[in-house]
Amino acid sequence: MTPFFWRAGLSSPLVLALLATPAATASGVSPVGPLGAGRVYYVDAREGDDDASGAAPGKAWRSLARASRAHLGPGDALLLRRGGRWKGTLTLKGAGTAARPITVGAYGEGARPMISGRAGDCVVVAGSRTRVSDLRAHDCGWAGFRVDGRHNDLRDVYADGNVAGVWVTERGAHNMIRNSRITGNDRMSVNDEVADNDSGAFGVLLNGDDNRVIGNLIAGSYAPSHDYVYDGAAVEVYDGDRNVVARNMARDNETFTELGHGPGGTAEGNLFATNVVISSHRRGSFLITRGPGHGVGPVEGTVAVGNSVYLTGRHTIGVSCADGCSGDILTLRNNVIKVGGPVGFEDGKGIDDAGGVYDGRRGRFSPGRGSVRADPRFRSRHDLRLRPGSPAIGRGVPLGPWWYGGTAPAVDAAGWPIPRSTNPDAGAYQY
Repeated sequence: MTPFFWRAGLSSPLVLALLATPAATASGVSPVGPLGAGRVYYVDAREGDDDASGAAPGKAWRSLARASRAHLGPGDALLLRRGGRWKGTLTLKGAGTAARPITVGAYGEGARPMISGRAGDCVVVAGSRTRVSDLRAHDCGWAGFRVDGRHNDLRDVYADGNVAGVWVTERGAHNMIRNSRITGNDRMSVNDEVADNDSGAFGVLLNGDDNRVIGNLIAGSYAPSHDYVYDGAAVEVYDGDRNVVARNMARDNETFTELGHGPGGTAEGNLFATNVVISSHRRGSFLITRGPGHGVGPVEGTVAVGNSVYLTGRHTIGVSCADGCSGDILTLRNNVIKVGGPVGFEDGKGIDDAGGVYDGRRGRFSPGRGSVRADPRFRSRHDLRLRPGSPAIGRGVPLGPWWYGGTAPAVDAAGWPIPRSTNPDAGAYQY
């Protein structure tokens, strides 16, 4: 038996830094790199000239095509003028170093530079050690930001109106997507009457390995689907291993995360920690994964720890681990999940669970060691901090930093330390 809305297929395709980073400045460049260490190039959509040198605001280039031809190296910067709008693709192919990354950002006053256009992906990060901030990618052909390279850092970027807000391809590894607004990516790339092939509405799509998605707002990944009624995911993992998804705020997505892999691929060891997941949609889910009996399984070694989830709709589900579930497929620790539908589904040997609080219709799920079925007493449907007397207070089991993605002290969604020597509170917030 499988859940009533179970989908036969998938909707397609270090130390964890958990402390918040500074916001972008109102003018000039975000504090993301040593701009004085290399050359600085400027791009101005209104007053630029592609025949100019690009070396000063008064000598700025005009087009994305010219900016994409820049030979950027360690310590160099490429800055787009605020208030500017471009159609097309900005391709970043340079290679920085750990000490001298390439910086791509904004200068001047006004709204962040916006790149759009249905002809292709808007910002393509094909190189390495590049820090991208302050840009907005809107209504692009498929992805707002496509990351093909390694060791790149997307920080304080906006992505909206795309099929995928941020797409890390199978070549992309060891990248960071942090402190960004990835909202309203509600378009389907395939939405037809052929069975089980619809895909799209991804906030972040991870096809690569060892990437980190930290501290973002991911909202509105939710679109009609011929195959699945509605589809979309805040973070979709397909053929990606060892990715860390932590301290994100997810609102009104169809599902928070769904995992799978293609023939010969894997999606192993992915971690979801201290995320806050809220939705008022009638349908939705927190986590969907698969065992060896599924066409895109098995998805092994998924861990979800310290997440707070509140899905109010009647046709929602907390977690689903089907087609041969076991502790090797899915491990849950210290989560708080409240849903209007079944709180969970498991088959086979079942989910390895401990230290959680679950509230919803019974479904087919047996909470594990120290877990309870009870109202978690959230402050409200929009504020998932705990009220006095919550059964989640002191409910969690003590866990080392590894469970949260690194060796540094683990912190909750508000930045408060999570105790190691005593029982922590379950969920994303310590009381």
